[in-house]
Amino acid sequence: MRKILFFSITVFLFSCSNDNKEKDKHKVFSYNETAGITSLDPAAASNFENIWGVNQLFNGLVEMDDELTVKPAIAKRFSVSNDGLVYTFNLRTDVYFHDDKVFENGKGRRVNANDFVFSFNRLFDSKVSSALSLLDNINTSENNGFFASNDSTFIIYLKEPFGAFLSMLTMKYFSVVPKEAIEFYKQDFRKNPIGTGPFMFKLWEEGTKLILHKNPNYFEVDAEGTHLPYVDAVSVSFIKEKQTAFMELLNGKIDMVSGADAFNINEVLTKNGELNETYQSKFYLQKERFLKTDYIGILIDPSIEIVQNSPLKLKSIRQAINYGFDRDKLIKYLRNNIGRPAHAGFIPHGLKSFDEDKVKGYQYNPDKVRELLAEAGYPNGKNLPEMTLYTTENFKEIVEYIQSQLAENNIKVQISVEKASVLKQAVNNCQYGMFKKSWVGDYADEENFLSMFYSKNFSPKGFNYFHYSNPEFDKAFLQSLKERNDSVRKNLHQRMDQMIIDDAPVIPLFYDEVIRIVSKKVSGLGNNPMNLLNVKTVKKN
Repeated sequence: MRKILFFSITVFLFSCSNDNKEKDKHKVFSYNETAGITSLDPAAASNFENIWGVNQLFNGLVEMDDELTVKPAIAKRFSVSNDGLVYTFNLRTDVYFHDDKVFENGKGRRVNANDFVFSFNRLFDSKVSSALSLLDNINTSENNGFFASNDSTFIIYLKEPFGAFLSMLTMKYFSVVPKEAIEFYKQDFRKNPIGTGPFMFKLWEEGTKLILHKNPNYFEVDAEGTHLPYVDAVSVSFIKEKQTAFMELLNGKIDMVSGADAFNINEVLTKNGELNETYQSKFYLQKERFLKTDYIGILIDPSIEIVQNSPLKLKSIRQAINYGFDRDKLIKYLRNNIGRPAHAGFIPHGLKSFDEDKVKGYQYNPDKVRELLAEAGYPNGKNLPEMTLYTTENFKEIVEYIQSQLAENNIKVQISVEKASVLKQAVNNCQYGMFKKSWVGDYADEENFLSMFYSKNFSPKGFNYFHYSNPEFDKAFLQSLKERNDSVRKNLHQRMDQMIIDDAPVIPLFYDEVIRIVSKKVSGLGNNPMNLLNVKTVKKN
């Protein structure tokens, strides 16, 4: 069975002769996707697995570079009106959709502004996309929100100024798609994607293999004027067992594995987070800041019964827990120095307003724990009820470490390990008082993290799982949405972050890192705090 599959993949990869020397000339970048891909339609790009695939196939108006700066993509330039309500994008005239039978003579046509009108309007359909909430600020009473004044000018109208709007547009939801393909393939567009990206769709055997070919008509060039991409194809495997996938890397079958859970970190990395000497001859390690904060959340809504009956309703108890364990040791001994201890706020390392000198978080401090327990009416933890912390199997070791250190400081915590789906639903429905979760930035702006604490975003409709409500925070949050001065926005973000830390509805644990092990045959693989995979600049020898 494996021989038949390998033969079929080889045929699909390149329609060439049996001459092995000829095949060797083709450069293929291969990686493994443990979780699998559910759709290659950008409207469904809601998780990393889908986003990585979609990013090779599609482009939007703008894109984020590795320094988190918004850059033109299909839009060669853009402007914003003085009131911050009208965004005008002037499009390139040399961008073409991939060749496909849906077009006349099978040749991809040039992208125009009406393609963006169609693509953006498509996102309003909740049956098609989960991006509907991102469109709340679109002023549909003004030219229906999106307008093509001519073939190369696309205009977006907002209800209110929104400082993070350009960053939001870098999300893959906002890629351009051709109306002809949507009308022809309908729901099957998910497995027949036609975009403008550096690679074109060739084959997808779901759960087994995805093959993308180089787009010979791609519009981007490098500094020397050479057209991107450099490699001839991208090959994605879907091996679920991490040890098997790692063996594929060792045997040269794939070029990269990504994520700390993709391999045995104790075997592959030193305690200082470096690649073990065994692997250094064939591989290199990529580490980068990641817009992801791992945390323990606390439900603090006094109208909910489980809060009324819990000591967690007291701010001093929540602060005591924050002081009650050593984040530095957690990172060093349990994560082999992958990530950064969360000694600032909820906003992660990598965003502009992150500053440990401006936002003062928590350090391990047993004296402060004793002081706060006494303040709460539980001197030395006497009569303090045991609390339950809900988590998943993936984080059991981490929360057991926290449990042990809290016990040394007279705070008793019981651990309940749940299935991820059960935890997600229970937290969303306010059934758990204390829970381990993480938040990954959808786009590179502080608003995406701070919105979790805005009182109008209470779960289950929003992502304020804590039911945190602070009028002063809400006022600053609304002001920051409209503010266009970067310095003022930064100050507002830091002030809000400090409020969150002081009120302690959340216990930040660490700011994660993007980590990849890459074959030394590969160069030009960028890395960024969004953990977005860009293959267009990859070279392979």
